[in-house]
Amino acid sequence: MKLELEKIKEDAKSLLMNIKNKEELEKIRIEYLGKKGKLTKILREMGKLPPEERPFIGQLANDIRKELEVSIEEAEKRIKEKGKQIILKKEKIDITVPGRKHIIGKKHPLTLILNEIKAFFVGMGYEVVEGPEIESDYYNFKALNIPEDHPARDMQDTFYINENILLRTQTSPVQVRVMEKVKPPIKIIAPGRVYRSDEVDATHSPVFNQVEVLAVDESLSLGDLKGVLITFARYLFGENRDVRFRASYFPFTEPSAELDISCTACEGEGCKVCKGSGWLEILGCGLVNPAVLEIVGYDPKKVSGFAAGMGVERIAMLKYGIDDMRLFYENDLRFINQF
Repeated sequence: MKLELEKIKEDAKSLLMNIKNKEELEKIRIEYLGKKGKLTKILREMGKLPPEERPFIGQLANDIRKELEVSIEEAEKRIKEKGKQIILKKEKIDITVPGRKHIIGKKHPLTLILNEIKAFFVGMGYEVVEGPEIESDYYNFKALNIPEDHPARDMQDTFYINENILLRTQTSPVQVRVMEKVKPPIKIIAPGRVYRSDEVDATHSPVFNQVEVLAVDESLSLGDLKGVLITFARYLFGENRDVRFRASYFPFTEPSAELDISCTACEGEGCKVCKGSGWLEILGCGLVNPAVLEIVGYDPKKVSGFAAGMGVERIAMLKYGIDDMRLFYENDLRFINQF
């Protein structure tokens, strides 16, 4: 029986040295140490031994069991370590390989221009105010002194949702909403998207961005308007930029004007960009019409104001020399990365 026990030990250890996975290890454990294992069977036959041999064989069998249990634990550790090494090898990172370049985005040119416009007016004490893009006919037209027969109200110019609800055609309604709630003095700019029923081409889009300017206080004059806008134009386009005001007409301002700057392409010499005139229009402006002041509850005998409105796309096209408005909306990184 002693020889059998020694053989069981040697066989088991030999198998444990060559196992490859946990399944093989468990199979060996059951084969030798399980309830029906080889070592257990030997112990069950100890009753057949002479009484004087039983203590020796019993001690030997227990020693072999403990030795095999230790060998099984060591084999289990080897399997775990081997598995860990396989995982580490698979997940190994070669730190000498050049890393992947992460593409960092750039601000859109319209965002850059809008930020410049905001920075100028905020620096002069103006507050940035936003309003709804879906407006009522009252705020978009009536409160701005735009009569019912005005061409801007036509279906071909305006996106109507129903007779009284529409997509705003300018951010001027924000001015009306502010004046209804706030007493003068007021100094605000109103940036945001506006919508007009235009065909898409190099200079038109049914969706574009606009910034409206409004100041209301006692005794504001054309001189105040000109001082602010001339400074603004030269802030955006350079200190030496020539500026002029041309008489114009808007229902919500009286008197009204267009602000022009000397052509950024030819510096006023005349070219195809300015159509030979040497001048480029950048915005419309004027003193707030007394009728608008009365509509919002102000007394035009006590207060006056000035307003201006500009298209952000147009300002960006003039400043950066862009000749096609559609480039702003095509999301082409080759275009955006230039700014």
